[in-house]
Parts: sequence; C-alpha cells; structure tokens
Amino acid sequence: MHNPVAEPVRRPDKTTTMREAIAAHVTDGATVALEGFTHLIPTAAGHEIIRQGRRDLTVARMTADIVTDQLIAGGCVRKLVSSFVGNSTAGSLGELRRRIETGQPEPLEYEEYSHYGMICRYLAGAQRLPFYPLRSYAGSDVPSVNPGIRKVTSPYPGPDGEPEQIYVVPPLNPDVTIIHAQRADRAGNTQIWGLTGIQAEAAYAARKVIVVVEEVVADEVIRSDPNRTVVPAHAVDAVVECPRGAHPAFAQGYYDRDGDFYRGWSHISKDPERLQRWLDEWVRGTADHAEYLAKLGTEAQQRLSVGEAWSEPVNYGRRQ
Repeated sequence: MHNPVAEPVRRPDKTTTMREAIAAHVTDGATVALEGFTHLIPTAAGHEIIRQGRRDLTVARMTADIVTDQLIAGGCVRKLVSSFVGNSTAGSLGELRRRIETGQPEPLEYEEYSHYGMICRYLAGAQRLPFYPLRSYAGSDVPSVNPGIRKVTSPYPGPDGEPEQIYVVPPLNPDVTIIHAQRADRAGNTQIWGLTGIQAEAAYAARKVIVVVEEVVADEVIRSDPNRTVVPAHAVDAVVECPRGAHPAFAQGYYDRDGDFYRGWSHISKDPERLQRWLDEWVRGTADHAEYLAKLGTEAQQRLSVGEAWSEPVNYGRRQ
C-alpha cells in the first residue's frame, strides 16, 4: 500500500514592521504591558508608541525604568501599574517623579504592587481567574495605598486550623503585551535565555501580543532547541525583527548594557526642557529604530559588543 508523504505544516507568517505592529495593536486608551527584566526591555517598541502619538495609555511594567519615563514624557501615559520605579542602579526617573510628586505638567495615576503581587496579577489574568491569593502582604503597608489589594476569607482552614483572612489581587489582562526576546521563527515561537521574567504569563494574560526580537530564524533553529521557547506561536499576533531593540538595556548573547546611557539619563530627565529636546532629537526626530541606531553611531554600538560564551548542546534523542 502506498503511503503518501505528509505535506509540511504551513505556519502563518506573522512578521511585520514595528510601525505596522504598533499601529495595528496599540490604540489610544489601551492597557499596554511592557515586560522584560533587566535585559530584553522593549525600548524600541516604546519609542514607536511615542512616534505614533498614542495617548491615555495604562502602562503595566513590573520594573518601570527609562522606557517608562520616556513614554510618560512623550505624553502617552495616563496611568502606571508597577512594583518598582527607578533608573536601575544609576539614578532617578525625572519625569515620573515630577508627575507623581508635583502633578506637573500633568498628574500620573499610579497603582502600586509588590513584585510578587504583579506576578500574581499576571497569573490570574493568564488563567482567567477572578483573583489570586498571596500571603506576602501581611505586615506591609502597600494595601493601605492600593484599594485593589483586598482580603477574603479562605474556604479552607489556615495553618492554625482557624478561618483565615488572605490577601488577593485582581487579574491583569492587558489589551496588548509587548516583549523583547533574542529570537523567534516567523510564526512567533519565541525563545529567551539568560534572565527570564514574567513574559510568558504577561503574554497569555493579554488579548494581543507583539514579540520584538533580535533576529527571526528558521523553524529548524527553534525546533532544534525547544526548551528555550518561552512564548509559543499560538499566543503571538505579531513578530518584529529589531536588532538592538532593547538599547540601552542588554540582550544576553547579543550586546551589553549601555551604562553611560543609564548614568546620563538622570541628568537628562531631571530637566523637563532638556528631556523634551532629547525626545525630539532621538525619538520623534528619527523615522525608526534603524535611524536611532545610526544616530547612536558604530563606535558606541561596538563598545557594547560581547564575547562568545556558548551553551553546551544536549542530545534529545530520536527513534532509530
């Protein structure tokens, strides 16, 4: 009996430009999650949101940093949901502080959680749960500044056998989650190595997902190392290839953190006029991230180059 050769599975091609991805999936008034911890920060995507003049966004970012400060200064953000704010190890975020401390030039609504509280919100969102319980707010004053953190009576006895009051947080379901990663195939199977954060949960919690990557690779590359796939294709709506799209953050294995930029940002952002001039020159005045990198210059990019540190291959095995 003749056994016909199976036709190869045709995967959808979700690759697009940054401009098209933001235009299609980020709308005024949307809740936008921008996740990536320490490295793989979706900076280029944030810049494109500023270029397109989006307004009244609720931005969810566990570690609100420079790209958040830039989005706020760009007039894009009405509300920030976060568990940390700062210019990591290098100073402060001038625009964010002005908005919260003085309400100038406009007040910023700020909703604060702990890191684990934000994780639980994404977990509840990803699992479509009404809330997520956690014990870590006991003794904390965070619930006193956030009425969204509430207590419920557990249906089960506590450790002492008595009824237990436990804190819960609501689900977070962004309209769109944007993450940066090292690589993906054209269908959206996305691989990350090095520090991983809450990217998978933030993606599953969202209605739409944009993945920005250092490089789009062949399906065979992804299939050869499946355990690095953090976000699978079925959760992804758009794939954008954008080399060095996390600058000034780093991408493990591709380029280093730009410490000079981080140290300089505190001086830029503390002066509102200087900050707006920077945005006009580096973001609004550039057509895309390629122009931003050209302006940054070859020498600066080479300075951030990294050496090789290969991971040892593993043998998955196959039937004989």
